[in-house]
Amino acid sequence: MKLFANVVYTASAHDLAQLPPDTGAEIAFVGRSNAGKSSAINTLANHNRLAFVSKTPGRTQLINFFSLGAGNSLVDLPGYGYAKVPPAMKAHWEQTLADYVSGREALRGLVLIMDARHPLRPADERLLDWYAPTGKPVHCLLTKADKLTRNEQANTLRQVKDALRLQQRNATAQLFSALKKTGVDEAGTRISEMLFAQPT
Repeated sequence: MKLFANVVYTASAHDLAQLPPDTGAEIAFVGRSNAGKSSAINTLANHNRLAFVSKTPGRTQLINFFSLGAGNSLVDLPGYGYAKVPPAMKAHWEQTLADYVSGREALRGLVLIMDARHPLRPADERLLDWYAPTGKPVHCLLTKADKLTRNEQANTLRQVKDALRLQQRNATAQLFSALKKTGVDEAGTRISEMLFAQPT
């Protein structure tokens, strides 16, 4: 995919004070722990090890920045909602996420990764609530769609789109499978639209 053709790792931050300058344009990937975020990033970038893939939820504990060139960045945010981390660490992650998505000027759009079998969990709704006041767009990737039947895929996608519309979210949604590499072109198109849209 052309947008991700020259993506390279640039920096990591444990908290907001360590973030790179708030300039350029960023698209951030976020989702519950073990929802398939790292696999989705690697698939979109056609790179096996760009983002670390682990069967252990909560492995991504830093905000990781990847340059797309021309001052544009992809940002891999820590997974949220994993219960087996110390409460203080969980609180730190959630506060950092809330502050980043609500206050980062360079952020142009959010890619919300959700397991297609378990979409729109309470933690996902909280993230959308933090982000909503910005008015910026969200694109939901319903990952691991290959684990559902065709009928289940269609029903899930319809239910998620209906819920987002009823909640008046500025959000779109699609099915995605890193294993089958389905939905890659659609995701790339939507991410490009968000990245290059004029900020409001």
